[in-house]
Amino acid sequence: MSTETTTDVGAVIERLRTTFDSGRTTDLAWRRRQLRGLIDLLHDHEEDLLAALAADLGKPAFDGWLTELLVTRDEAAHALKHLGSWSKPTKHPVPAAFQPAQAWTEPQPLGVVLLIAPWNYPLQLLLAPLVAAVAAGNCALLKPSELAPATSAVVADLVPRYLDPEGVIVVEGGVPVTTELLSHPFDHILFTGSTRVGQVVMEAAAKHLTPVTLELGGKSPTIVAADADLKVAARRIAWAKILNAGQTCIAPDYVLVERSVSEAFTGLLVDELEKFRDRAPATSIVNEHHLDRLEGLLDGHGGDELTARKADRSSRVMAPVVIREPEPDSAVMTEEIFGPILPVLAVDSVDDAIEFVRARPRPLALYLFSGSRATERTVLDRTHAGSVCVNHLVYQVAAPSLPFGGVGPSGMGAYHGKTGFETFSHTKSVMRRPTRVDPGFMYPPYSPLVQRVLKFVTRW
Repeated sequence: MSTETTTDVGAVIERLRTTFDSGRTTDLAWRRRQLRGLIDLLHDHEEDLLAALAADLGKPAFDGWLTELLVTRDEAAHALKHLGSWSKPTKHPVPAAFQPAQAWTEPQPLGVVLLIAPWNYPLQLLLAPLVAAVAAGNCALLKPSELAPATSAVVADLVPRYLDPEGVIVVEGGVPVTTELLSHPFDHILFTGSTRVGQVVMEAAAKHLTPVTLELGGKSPTIVAADADLKVAARRIAWAKILNAGQTCIAPDYVLVERSVSEAFTGLLVDELEKFRDRAPATSIVNEHHLDRLEGLLDGHGGDELTARKADRSSRVMAPVVIREPEPDSAVMTEEIFGPILPVLAVDSVDDAIEFVRARPRPLALYLFSGSRATERTVLDRTHAGSVCVNHLVYQVAAPSLPFGGVGPSGMGAYHGKTGFETFSHTKSVMRRPTRVDPGFMYPPYSPLVQRVLKFVTRW
């Protein structure tokens, strides 16, 4: 059975616990089978998965392949390649006073983990965390988003056919199912979604002292310095904003451009967005509620709209809107946009842009366009963000060796690559001392000679 209801959630968790307690998930061969199975799933059912993404989000096939299947496959392949080295014990030195002894740390799987995915990248943000979880040797309960029902259904059907059905289980359903899941103790929870729901997850987890990894959102800024290649910056920012119709947690949420080039940059940005709008297939806004929310953000911002508002209610496709100089305290500048709306504000200098960013909650991502390494270093040193990409956007999340995570309100913890393996592992400290030599002078009462010797060998 691939899907469960609230009435048997407890039984599902117990089944996973039994599998973990059997010890078979600690075997590297088991972990490798899960990773290979995941790669085969993505390969064998590419068309089914892309069709589900199109049904849920109107996502163009190539966009789905690039941002969901390819990223997830690369994550699994990276883990498969490095699993042996990640799993090896690490030797540690032992102080002279405690010799003879050997000390080391070894990674140990946590147990049964819960992975809760959002709707915007319903495949990648469910299966990429799974890569880390099974690579570390855990059993996993997967909760896909009910707002992406086609993707949820196809994942629920395919996962037990390619992965250990007693070690990885998919539970479908809406808020009641998630609420029921969160009432049970897990060994770790990874949640991707909004800050508001992240608070709910963390509160529920605290009742069981369950550790959490929260991948949230926020308003990711983009700084455009006067020395940037403005045409390239405009094209790349426009691409990142229309990707998935702006429904990306690390999408550029607003742009801060140096005033001396703001007019030129804004013109280029509008041109690039209009080109993409006319030539590229568009992803839909996920539902009517979010379309209404986005249209509401366009009211009362106090700025100039440089592109025309246009939304097709039947397809839920919304044209990108550029807002020049909105009020800093307007909704579009204080709430996460999560759609194809892009505010642009002029600042007198990069220093002013830094201060603007620092005065707001720490974002999941920050972007900088500049030709100066000194400017790059200044921005890196003086701002806080979960990740930074210089002279491009979004690509940092596609590198499987780079940790992905937030800071402050944008999240806690990280995964991808070795960091993901460590997130779902406990680093166990071990020391071994021989018993063949056990001199009595090493026990109290310590003679004056022993005290002098110990102080000598441990002198500062």
